[in-house]
Amino acid sequence: MDLGASVSPAAEGKNVSIAVPPAPGLPLLAIVWFLALLIVLFLPVLKPMVSEWMTDEDMGHAFFVPVVAAYIVWLDRDRILAAPVKPYWPALALVAWGFCQMVLGFLGADFFIARTAFLLGLVGVIWTVAGTAVLRTVAFPLFVLLFMIRIPLFIYQQITFPLQLLASETASRVLDLIGIPVLRDGNVLELASKRLEVVEACSGIRSLLSLTFLSVAYGRLFEKRLWVKIALFLSTVPIAIGCNAFRVTLTGVLTQYKPEIAEGAYHAFEGWVIFMVELVVFLGVHRLLVQFARRSDA
Repeated sequence: MDLGASVSPAAEGKNVSIAVPPAPGLPLLAIVWFLALLIVLFLPVLKPMVSEWMTDEDMGHAFFVPVVAAYIVWLDRDRILAAPVKPYWPALALVAWGFCQMVLGFLGADFFIARTAFLLGLVGVIWTVAGTAVLRTVAFPLFVLLFMIRIPLFIYQQITFPLQLLASETASRVLDLIGIPVLRDGNVLELASKRLEVVEACSGIRSLLSLTFLSVAYGRLFEKRLWVKIALFLSTVPIAIGCNAFRVTLTGVLTQYKPEIAEGAYHAFEGWVIFMVELVVFLGVHRLLVQFARRSDA
């Protein structure tokens, strides 16, 4: 008995090709349409959030977050377009959950819950329309969008006050070393000529948030080694804390010898200068890490 597959005479001696239907392309029009509907749905959340970016100096970096996320998507466009598209309709439940979470956030006056609901809805739209594979390719830019949302208030307070104490203690020690008498009471520095209080704005949290976002974006755009990206991210904490302590110390020195330039516009300009110093130190850390990586590879 012949158990082999039979071949028609017409097909003998010829190459037989089987037509494979082309994979569906990325439904850009559907994604844009549903994204527009999502923005309209979450407008009560997005409008005050953008207004906060313009008024809260701690969130000054937030305007750049969606721009950077969109640029990363553009850089990864080939990989995103090559991902197989397979709509996953059960993910609509995530969009519905995002809307419910927004309502719960409004009822509980919790802006963080209400605003992260928009990101959940965005994930749900991409997952529903394009599928799991496409969602994986845009996971990083979606993560970057978290930086446009202010951290919860209770976490903010838990971070800022220890930073205030650390900055004031470091400044008092340095001022004593250089011969400027100072008495520290918590986050208050008593100088001979004036009393300085290290408030929340001088805790360094503002530069820490901006520098952290910068490290994530910079690592994605200019570095390929994963461990270097992680090291850069972790380095933002000591850089921001150290430079802020230096700023408080400098303010104490100026208060002692040039009190007229220790406040007002000069003090605000000093903050920008210190942040530029942080950027220079950050780039220096990256250079050292790259040199170390090259020596390790060699």
